[in-house]
Amino acid sequence: MLLNAGVDFSIQVSNMDETLIKKRFSLKPAEDIALKLAGLKAQEISKLNTDALVIGADQVLEFGGTLYDKPLNHAVAVSQLKALRGKTHRLISAVCVVRNNKTLWDLTDSVNLTMRNLSDEFIQSYLTQAGTDIFLTVGGYRLENLGAQLFTRVEGDFFTVLGLPLLPLLEFLRSKQILNI
Repeated sequence: MLLNAGVDFSIQVSNMDETLIKKRFSLKPAEDIALKLAGLKAQEISKLNTDALVIGADQVLEFGGTLYDKPLNHAVAVSQLKALRGKTHRLISAVCVVRNNKTLWDLTDSVNLTMRNLSDEFIQSYLTQAGTDIFLTVGGYRLENLGAQLFTRVEGDFFTVLGLPLLPLLEFLRSKQILNI
């Protein structure tokens, strides 16, 4: 998304244990958890890159008071899609901008997605067609691809669905004259 928006950047992956953070903040609202994860990732990378502007992001899926993680395998993906079918769930995306381990700006945004009442056969067919990349996505779908077939309604910003509140981030970068487009 950043590349397509004309932002020059490099990628460094955080090795933070998300499971530990989610357990520690399990009683907090989903927005707080997503923001904490994004902030900790950015701070971890910021410690390794003095003076660099670091953007950290994370996304959580909340349904019925439960947070869902990336499905670890086919069986978990099937179970998650069955739990979500015919219902509305929320994706919460958070972004945090850090320099020298100091938070300069952060934001959360959420989207409501209503899934079709999918048959067991459709779920199996979808997962087969989608492939193992689905295990890298919270919820077991990519709305920008075949996952669009799973939904009847999406309320909110498309970039937030993809995992990054891009438009507010770009506005922040422009406001600080970090981005001059």
